[in-house]
Amino acid sequence: MMENTYTHIVYVSFSEASKMYTFGTNDATLQINDKVVVETVRGLEVGTVMKDSQLFQKLPNDMEIKPVIRKATQKDLDAVESNKEAALKAMKVCEEAIERQGLDMRLIEAEYTLDRSKIIFVYVADDRVDFRELLKDLATKFKCRIELRQIGPRNKAKIVGGLGSCGMETCCSRFMNDFDVVSINMAKNQLLALNVQKLSGQCGKLMCCLRYEDAQYKEMREGLPKLNSQIEYKGNRYRITSMNLLLKQAKIENKEDVQFLDFSELWPDIDWSKR
Repeated sequence: MMENTYTHIVYVSFSEASKMYTFGTNDATLQINDKVVVETVRGLEVGTVMKDSQLFQKLPNDMEIKPVIRKATQKDLDAVESNKEAALKAMKVCEEAIERQGLDMRLIEAEYTLDRSKIIFVYVADDRVDFRELLKDLATKFKCRIELRQIGPRNKAKIVGGLGSCGMETCCSRFMNDFDVVSINMAKNQLLALNVQKLSGQCGKLMCCLRYEDAQYKEMREGLPKLNSQIEYKGNRYRITSMNLLLKQAKIENKEDVQFLDFSELWPDIDWSKR
């Protein structure tokens, strides 16, 4: 492997709410929001510097690092805009080819590399798609390399965007860089009704926001009995039928009585002021 000879590194993103990638440079003057041309595995691309140039540090496992080619010129920026228009036209051509061949796939976006040496078509499909004939068809229309990339429903939601059930723009398209695992246990920790339809986002998967407060809800539930547990209150046996962790209140009931009580009254040994 070639030894890295850069004096500085910069962190570059290629779109809003996108993951940052590390690139090597000998330019110590690069600053936040500078546009740069970089070499990626896809080819030449224009990205935005997210942090000022930093002194180069050895990467884990002697990882090879791609270079910053140059600061983006006006010609580069004009090419980016021109490529966007060309990609929209290419997308229509690809959609027509997909329809002609009756392929079960849905095109999401198309994107050219800076020098138009490659075009990437992004699509979603329920199963694997045999697109060999589609590639042959597209090769007669585009004089460049062609890549067809299948993505999952969560990545699709990130690209397409939209509003979540909270009324705000979806987290994945607004600020998320990576997708973390979200499990139904996180909904259980919040004592939510296990209605998968209501707990799912636009991607059809469990909403990412279930993960954000999971640690806090685990802490609030520490030391509490499970729902439907039997407890004794003022000499009578009750069943815990619901709990509101934010208000610190519980509903207990038996055949003769229903009570709504504060946690501090049911479990006075716990210091609730610290939760």
